[in-house]
Amino acid sequence: MYWDVVEVKVAEHLILNIRFSDGTNGRVRFMSQHLEGVFEPLKDPRFFSRVFVDNGVVTWPNEIDLAPDAMYREIKQKGEWVLN
Repeated sequence: MYWDVVEVKVAEHLILNIRFSDGTNGRVRFMSQHLEGVFEPLKDPRFFSRVFVDNGVVTWPNEIDLAPDAMYREIKQKGEWVLN
């Protein structure tokens, strides 16, 4: 799919640079108040830096992932997806 993520890089803690299969690129920025529940481990910079792409999805260990279609839509429109 066009929203498949092909590259993810940590720009800084809580900010990711993303590139999709169609060449669209942008950022995902986490707000600290969003880091609850399943996302709580992302508060640790070492854990956050373990991000990788698995079958077109931004993923961390322990099956933490982000919805690529929602991410694509926001990045396509605004250049950034802010999770708050």
